[in-house]
Amino acid sequence: MPRSSQPYRDERDLGHCRRWEYDDNMPLGLKRFQKAEALHFITFSCFHRLPFLQATEPKETFEAVLELIRARHQARVYAYVLMPEHVHLLMNEPPSVLLSQFLKALKQTTSRRLKGNRQQFWQERCFDANIRGDAARSEVIRYIHRNPVKRGLVASPGQYRWSSFNHYATGTPGVVEIESEWTAWLRLPLIAIKPR
Repeated sequence: MPRSSQPYRDERDLGHCRRWEYDDNMPLGLKRFQKAEALHFITFSCFHRLPFLQATEPKETFEAVLELIRARHQARVYAYVLMPEHVHLLMNEPPSVLLSQFLKALKQTTSRRLKGNRQQFWQERCFDANIRGDAARSEVIRYIHRNPVKRGLVASPGQYRWSSFNHYATGTPGVVEIESEWTAWLRLPLIAIKPR
């Protein structure tokens, strides 16, 4: 199986949970599997992995643009986290455009709003792994939400404002609509009950 369809993993297991690792030195010539009806675990970095997303304003801008592009293309975001120098997303393949087109629109729009006098805002490439099955999806969501804890930014995922964790914990909608059991429940049609 081509390397791009498998996540970069550190196989030194902690219990039964594999740790997902992102390698900044991505090899050239990777094949991207799109229209495969799988979720995609996507990571992309700020230019030279500089902490351009450190402050509150760029993170707020990124969330607003992510929701705008998500809604426009009817994409489903299952989890995300905004780190100071990179972004993790778990999402589906939008029905109206290729995933690569979605990411291009997301990165171009945020770059135009956030670049300022910098040479470049984002690294050109991104990491993309196909995720299939409930167990793999849950593992990636846990990895995404624990990233700020692993980096020492907070003591627990609930303390970090810039991720989808609090939506999963409480069902409270955030700036970005998250595809979860909470969201699915809200979409259920109300059943009219006729009084007797």
